[in-house]
Amino acid sequence: MKKKVIKLKNKIIKNIKRVKEEKMISSYFKDNRLFLVYVLVCVLNSTLLRIFTMPTMENYLSFKPIIADLAVVTIIGSFSYLLKGKKRYLYLLICAIIFTAICTINSAYYTFYTSFASVSMLSLTQYIGEVGDAVVENVLQIKDLVYIFPLLFFIYYYHRLVKKDRYKIYTKEKRIKKFKNTIITGGVILLLFVVSLSSLEISRFVKQWNREYIVMRFGIYMYQGNDIVASIKPQISAMFGYDDAKKEFNEYYQDRPNEQDYTNEYTNILEGRNVIVIHAESMQDIAINRTFNGEEVTPNLNKLIEEGLYFNNFYSQVSVGTSSDTELTFNTSLMPTQNGTAFVSYFDRTYIATPSLMKEKGYYTFSMHANNADFWNRRAMHNSLGYDKFYSKETYDVDKENIIGLGLSDKEFFAQSVEKIKNISEEHNKFYGLLITLTNHTPFSDTDKYGEFAVTMKTTVTNEDGTEEEIEAPYLEGTKLGNYFKSVHYADEALGEFFNELDKNGLLDNTVVVLYGDHDARLPKSEFNLMYNYDPVTDDIKDEEDPTFVEYDSFDYELDRKVPLLIWTKDGAVKGQVDYTMGMYDAMPTLGNMLGFYNKYALGHDIFETKYDNIVVFPNGNWVTNLMYYNSQKGEYKLLKDSIIDENYITENNDYAEKLLNVSNKAIVFDLFNPNSEEQAGKAVSKEN
Repeated sequence: MKKKVIKLKNKIIKNIKRVKEEKMISSYFKDNRLFLVYVLVCVLNSTLLRIFTMPTMENYLSFKPIIADLAVVTIIGSFSYLLKGKKRYLYLLICAIIFTAICTINSAYYTFYTSFASVSMLSLTQYIGEVGDAVVENVLQIKDLVYIFPLLFFIYYYHRLVKKDRYKIYTKEKRIKKFKNTIITGGVILLLFVVSLSSLEISRFVKQWNREYIVMRFGIYMYQGNDIVASIKPQISAMFGYDDAKKEFNEYYQDRPNEQDYTNEYTNILEGRNVIVIHAESMQDIAINRTFNGEEVTPNLNKLIEEGLYFNNFYSQVSVGTSSDTELTFNTSLMPTQNGTAFVSYFDRTYIATPSLMKEKGYYTFSMHANNADFWNRRAMHNSLGYDKFYSKETYDVDKENIIGLGLSDKEFFAQSVEKIKNISEEHNKFYGLLITLTNHTPFSDTDKYGEFAVTMKTTVTNEDGTEEEIEAPYLEGTKLGNYFKSVHYADEALGEFFNELDKNGLLDNTVVVLYGDHDARLPKSEFNLMYNYDPVTDDIKDEEDPTFVEYDSFDYELDRKVPLLIWTKDGAVKGQVDYTMGMYDAMPTLGNMLGFYNKYALGHDIFETKYDNIVVFPNGNWVTNLMYYNSQKGEYKLLKDSIIDENYITENNDYAEKLLNVSNKAIVFDLFNPNSEEQAGKAVSKEN
């Protein structure tokens, strides 16, 4: 009997505890409704961001970024409990607005750059006005406004609580207690997250250059906080980290072979000739030799390719600086900086650049671009690269009639530039010049000014009665990709007219023309799928069961971002097609071997020496060789040839890519090409102390 009483007593006590716990939990949710909704809203938005920007099954199932975002949101929100009533709501509202803005900005930014935003890019906001149409048409999309709705729900929910008198007002003692409990909870969540991290994840978080990888594993809020630290770090490290940077720099170049010791069939083959470099805005390789109903997109460029030396496996290596990054890499064989852009943040550094080396050989150097001289800070940076003169917008006749897209049309730009080049040739024995085009810049919306060029598909179909009929299906009409091909066709016409005018004025007789696409056009991947799998009968994408259906994945999209590189002379001194995998940083040493100059600090190589052993490293850590394309964010790759890859091959190339990116960044940040950099670093440290 006694045992039964004890059992009954224990059971009653247990039930009482359970009821108390349930009441405590219920009471907590009732008393902290607004805080919990704030947490839910912020974590939901960060999750939506990853889904919209990186829609992979791995990302959907990953709890790490959710835990990281939950920890950050909880810890920051915990301070609201130190405030009274409405002030607590205002604090949470401000936090929610900031977190919402982070998601919205990064969502829009990722659409255009396939990367996440950095506070170091705030210095570039001054250029948004120049490309306003491109931002509106290409960057801002409906999905970028989704993040606002959870925020609006948070505001609505607060007013609902107040209206029903359910918004809890705490005493000072309770506020402090709730603050302590909440921040401790956030700290525990953060600790659990940190314990789950691998050494590789921690290493990449510290280095920050692989942004997509960090957001996938650390969440957007922790990424953004780390980005603030990383953006400030170069300014601090430039004063205190010089010795380590210089040591790493010296060791890196000490281990590299001296490419000045070799010669090949192209050595000095173009030495002494004038040089005209054409920076072809957003020109992609997909436009080359492409036809619509038998009409070529780039007939003039196709002709030049047949007559010159064409590199058909050439990749741009830009980061957020787009065109300016290309100019940096093409001229210096360095990579874009990890934070900010060299043109804006590091324009005052010393660079070993092609224009300055050509000046040493007795050339007059110039650049031409019918845009604002201060856009991308070109006025200052072109001087640092060694150009004697920059012919910018103020030197061109620009009126409404000759504007297409962002500025002066390519046809008018080339026509006016020919006159300038003619005057230069009369005043100087040898010249090296860069011409930057503009018309083929996104958003490709001035289709009425591009001229007649249809991106339709004509085909013959058999009717039910057995008769055949030719139809013209819309195909790419009305798509951004279709408008891009129309724009490229116009740019190609302008290029043809330019060559004709140069020839008429005798400016091609002793001249080598170099043309490169500065970067891809940021075209929608879905429209590539339409291009490769269009069914003119149904006016839709083919069914995946169709035997002619072409599988098109993210790797194919990356590989399609190739740009053209052409070296052409009127007398055919160099011609042929080069299949080696090549990057923008290989252009300087390859041209240097032909023109007779050398930069021992070039990160790239003369492609005719490395040949099939070459590797192209991208700013985000991805790389491509003749064997494979490797995505460092996902740790996945696509074989480009039927071959067996040793695991060491990937490890060695990853190490190579990491060292190259670090050395390039430190060389620019610490001004290591400046013979007085050590003295300047010492003065900076002394000043701080």
